[in-house]
Amino acid sequence: MAGKGLLRGSSGGSFLLIGGAEDKEGECLILREFVSLAGGERASIVVITTATRLPEEVGEVYRRVFLKLGAGEVLPLHLDNREKAADPAPVRILQQATGIFFTGGDQLRIARILGGTRVEQALQVASRAGVVIGGTSAGAAAMGEVMITGGRGGRSPGRNTVKMAPGLGLISGVVIDQHFAQRGRIGRLLAAVAHNPHVLGIGIDEDTAIAVSPDGRFTVLGSGTVTVVDGRTITHTNASDLRPQPMLALAGATLHVLPQGYGYDFKSRQPCFTV
Repeated sequence: MAGKGLLRGSSGGSFLLIGGAEDKEGECLILREFVSLAGGERASIVVITTATRLPEEVGEVYRRVFLKLGAGEVLPLHLDNREKAADPAPVRILQQATGIFFTGGDQLRIARILGGTRVEQALQVASRAGVVIGGTSAGAAAMGEVMITGGRGGRSPGRNTVKMAPGLGLISGVVIDQHFAQRGRIGRLLAAVAHNPHVLGIGIDEDTAIAVSPDGRFTVLGSGTVTVVDGRTITHTNASDLRPQPMLALAGATLHVLPQGYGYDFKSRQPCFTV
């Protein structure tokens, strides 16, 4: 899939995907970058709170942070059911945005509430029009065409370690996991790639993000690292084996670990050593 199908809908747009627990009180490096990508003092940012069970509280937190960082306008958008997501009113709001940001929570709520609605269509249109789309934690996980919805971390990967479902597909060809090192999720990302070797696995640590540009590259920001798992090189796996073996076998997968300042080229499937 290298060079084809990846970053669908981003011919003029970019993405900022955060592993969760980003700095909101100090330098705010990652969120500051989102405001900059959205236009700085001219930015009109819409914060979509669908993933969280506390939409008013969480939306207000990001409204205050983005305004503090210099955004011109910030509007929380609470879409907690499919009826609201099918209404023309939020579509008109999204059409005026220069940046769209998804909060954390539960990525399944994003897919189940927004999937196939007018709002999802508006997101695709916005991405093609050059609007920067960001998300933290669940908001980042939902961006891929395949998303991880569950699975225990901190243990050896089993064949059934991970649960997956279709995501929004704003970025095709990837599966994104969040809170990566902090919750020991390497096993479930390896399992996700073993079951879907055509997609690129991206694990993002807390207070860490990838800034994805329209030319098919990302750079790493923040205090942690980003782990990339390329399944195209897999030579053997028992992921689809019918024999009753509970543990995952995986050979030949390519793995990269990238801190701030490093990057990755989706087209060549190679890291970029820019520091």
